Amino acid sequence: MNKDLTNSGIARQNILNNKYALQEIQTAVGIRGILFESEYRFTKKQLAGFFEVSMRTIENYTEKNKAELIKNGYEVLTDNRLKDFKLIISHQFDPEMDFGIKTRRLSIYNFRAMLNLGMLLVDSLKARELRSTILDIVIDTINKRTGGGTKYINQRDEDFVVNLLRGEDYRREFTDALRDYVDMGNFKYLVYTDKVYVSIFKENADEYRKILSLEKDENLRHTMYSEVLDLISSFEAGFSEVIKKKSNELNRKLESDEVDRLFKEFESQRLWEPLREKARQKMASRDLGFRDALHNNLEEYIDAVSSEDFERFLGEKSMSLDERLEEFKEVFKRLKDRE
Repeated sequence: MNKDLTNSGIARQNILNNKYALQEIQTAVGIRGILFESEYRFTKKQLAGFFEVSMRTIENYTEKNKAELIKNGYEVLTDNRLKDFKLIISHQFDPEMDFGIKTRRLSIYNFRAMLNLGMLLVDSLKARELRSTILDIVIDTINKRTGGGTKYINQRDEDFVVNLLRGEDYRREFTDALRDYVDMGNFKYLVYTDKVYVSIFKENADEYRKILSLEKDENLRHTMYSEVLDLISSFEAGFSEVIKKKSNELNRKLESDEVDRLFKEFESQRLWEPLREKARQKMASRDLGFRDALHNNLEEYIDAVSSEDFERFLGEKSMSLDERLEEFKEVFKRLKDRE
């Protein structure tokens, strides 16, 4: 991940989409603001005081980054909502306190938007200190919720075990087809597995292993996300049928150049494009956001990790592979007891 939050919109959004880190950051920062519509809100005047900059600085950064700030909770109050906000201030605070609300339009920021602004401000020492604190808390929060590391964070997805096990059956079909219908030595298993990987995520097995710093005895597929495993299974199952059919038509095993041509035609089918785009986006974005691993060949697909993905891999339904297998064991045991 780009640690310079002032320059990376994706890095900022990865933090702002992580509700578990936001909870810890809010506790650490300890700033509350004005409780309005069940959220703490801040005026420009309050933020200028907190970040120790001028109101003009807050206004300039807000105007320059308005679209991003609106997405994360910045808004302008008018009419009845502004009246309600003023009424709440009169009840919560000394009426003589100046919140800069003698206006018909008032900009307010929730906690996410306040953090968003703090990650943009380069003119504030307080903001710089806040960014350092944020990064530390984000790393600690992810490590705490994943048990100390993210190499196998993909396994915390509740779909992972089913997809991995189902994928093993399709993998067996693929290797059986290569064995029975392709006239090459054992090298063919590596060659055509790599062709599948390169077609889906533009990396062969060795390149993928290097990016994730995997040891030789670590299984690549045990680190892959469910969507990637599904697409690999589809490729392997589909291409198994292609080479089997061609071999039966010719009534002989296929030569390597024939298999290469078949694969080129197979991977070029239009139906793979949306699935491939999704798999690349998920792999590139999640690996950068969770694992701090950059897939250079997939850089154009990198986006912020969604709030749903943070819930998926860090939330209450996520769990380690050991816990997941134990859960499956209990399910199978209950089913057996019913027989």
